[in-house]
This record gives sequence, structure tokens and C-alpha cells, in this order.
Amino acid sequence: MDFAPAWDQLAQFVRALPQSGLLMAALGAMLLGVLGSFLLRPAPALGRLMRMTSTLGLMSILVLVVLQLSRIDTRFDLAVPEIGLPEQVVEGDETRVRLAPDGHYWLRGEINGHPANFLVDTGATLTAVSSETAAAAGLEERKAGLPVRMQTANGPVAAELATIEELRFGNVVARGLDAVIAPGLGPTNVIGMNFLSRLALVRMEGETMILVPHNPQPPLAPR
Repeated sequence: MDFAPAWDQLAQFVRALPQSGLLMAALGAMLLGVLGSFLLRPAPALGRLMRMTSTLGLMSILVLVVLQLSRIDTRFDLAVPEIGLPEQVVEGDETRVRLAPDGHYWLRGEINGHPANFLVDTGATLTAVSSETAAAAGLEERKAGLPVRMQTANGPVAAELATIEELRFGNVVARGLDAVIAPGLGPTNVIGMNFLSRLALVRMEGETMILVPHNPQPPLAPR
């Protein structure tokens, strides 16, 4: 019997699996448990130790998965900024942003020094960056991060966790900010609550959003 086609299919299946650090750690922990089961008779102490280590490893991975998922709101509505966004003004300690014609608030900023526009979404837990912006800004996904499934207006997309070294707009600067790199967002980048919660105050005056940082920085030069 020729097993070559079956092995080829198995190899293709393995290559298609997400290569995240957490997934590989989970597979390693399960393999350790299986080996421990085989050693229970010839080496009971070693077998029990390997099975216990496997169980503790899988429990730790489960905790990390729950912690990552609890920080992520996977619902994002796509929007495209209108040409000619409303003026973004720094007055005193405040950055003031007027409502855009499309009914959204947009911020002109920089991510790791790369200029980009961001949609303000108070319903999003985590900040999201499009694949295009991430590539231009040199933003890299975490090696041990858990792939995230996001539901957008264009359907579900896979996203990867990353860390933004520096995000600036107006007189606001945030460093070491969690984000997801989300393909399928097109030109849209989203400011989530994990960014807004770092501010001293966010308030509305009519159709103007006012953002006040704890430590105002020199205003970002207009572009």
C-alpha cells in the first residue's frame, strides 16, 4: 500500500497550522504528557513527573490565552476617512478634534514615526492597525502571541498581537501600547479604549472631542 499521498496530506496540514509560540508550546506540553504515559511502567517516577509538567504547562497556556482574549474586543466597524479631515487643534493642554463628515472622529498621528490616520472607536477594547500601516511603521507581531479572530464589517479576519513603541497625535504620546495587526482593514487604523484610558480626560463639546493627556507633549507638527 502506498502511504505517500497520506503523508503528503499530513505534511500540508501541519504546515497550514498557525505557527504561534503558544500553539507550539501547547503541542510540546501534550507530547510530553504522552511520553510520560509510556514511561509510567518502566520509570514510574519519571513518567509521573513528565505528566505533571505537561499538565502544569497546559494550564499555564490556558491562563495566558484567557488573559489575552479578555483584553480584546474583536468587533471592528470599517470606515474610510473622507478627503480633507477636520482640523485637529492643540489648545493649551488639550487636543481638540471636530466630527468628520462621515460621522466619525479621526486623529492625524504617527505610529513609530510613520504618519497615519486613526478612527476613534470607544467601543473597541484594543487599538488596531492595518497590515499596510504596520508594515510601513515597522510594527512586528509578537512571536509568542495568540492569533485573534476578529469580526469586521467585511467578515472575519485573523489578527496578530503587537506592541506599538510610540503613538503620537496632537500633544499626546503613548509608548508600549498593545495593538492588533488586522488584515482587511484597508486604510483604517483604530484607536481603542486601551489608548483612551491612558488620558487624563476625554470629553465632548457639541461635535468636538477633547482629549487631555496627563503629561502634555510638544504638539505634533501638522502634515
